[in-house]
Amino acid sequence: MRVIISGGGTGGHIYPAIAIANKIKKENPKASILFIGTEKGMEKDIVPKEGYEIKTIKVSYLKRKISIHNIKSAGMLLQGLWQSRKIIKDFKPDIVIGTGGFVSGPVLYVASKMGIKTIIHEQNVFPGIANKILGNYVDRIAISFEEAERYFKHKNKLVVTGNPIRETFLTISKEEGKRRYKSKTNNPLVLVVGGSGGSISINRAISDLLIKQPNIKFEILLVTGKKHYHQVMETISKKQEIVQHHTIQEYINDMPYALKACDLIICSAGAITITEINAVGKPAILIPKAYTAENHQEYNARALEARGAALVIKERDLNSGTLLTNMQQIFATKEKLEAMKKASLDASKKHATDKIYHQVIELINKEIVH
Repeated sequence: MRVIISGGGTGGHIYPAIAIANKIKKENPKASILFIGTEKGMEKDIVPKEGYEIKTIKVSYLKRKISIHNIKSAGMLLQGLWQSRKIIKDFKPDIVIGTGGFVSGPVLYVASKMGIKTIIHEQNVFPGIANKILGNYVDRIAISFEEAERYFKHKNKLVVTGNPIRETFLTISKEEGKRRYKSKTNNPLVLVVGGSGGSISINRAISDLLIKQPNIKFEILLVTGKKHYHQVMETISKKQEIVQHHTIQEYINDMPYALKACDLIICSAGAITITEINAVGKPAILIPKAYTAENHQEYNARALEARGAALVIKERDLNSGTLLTNMQQIFATKEKLEAMKKASLDASKKHATDKIYHQVIELINKEIVH
């Protein structure tokens, strides 16, 4: 089996791609897998560390308004199309898989025009531009949320799979999480994280809350992001009670344990983060990042809110007061908390990687039959 996978720019596109590659390799140890990305994307560093070969093409994003940037991007796109064709022709894949990001556009388009089987995976409720366009050309569209169906014209191509995540989110117990993140108090543990790089607005609201109420009836585990850690510590350093009763860390590399240990998570609304929250069945306060492409994080957050698994605060409304009100609302009664846990777990789509792999094999087998 020969497979090309293209997706990049952010971890939200790269890690699902790697999960799919790992599944293919697990089931087919002799499979040849090649990634296609860009020089500037995170994939250039992440993919080789995961043990896969990557080739790069020239491509850039498009702005919504007419600009010099778009003229340059159009030129790069033509170059990217030519480079994609050459790589695909040389590698001779049985199937080409796209996981989003503008780099997947030319790769999947060229593959479809060359008659090679193609599948795209969309992580968010509101699809990115590349995937919306590619939906007209590819053979199969794997989506993570049912709510995404309305944004694709070709309903016969759609299959709901969910988002691929690490198996540890499904196998680690709450007890294992609690052992790693030992409680300083007997209060409910609230995990606060603003994505891999942290969030200034979330850090500011939590810091303000802890300064005003250091003995709050919640235990906070705040993950600031590496570049924001010293600023947060400087802000709260005068309140010794905060350090005694709460935990401030710049980064954690064992999120499955932290999520299992907590009773509530406060975070931004990236698709993979939401999938991980649902996998462990935790209630959430979601704060969508305001300036994401297509405002996709708010679409993700509202979908979970509609299911009763989360409360949503827009960044412009975020402060210590709104945060505390929402936290208290969730823990108001045991029934409320349990209902949100159940709704979160019910929203989960486990075994997403298996479902995507099944679609890949089905498409390849169809190609062989024909």
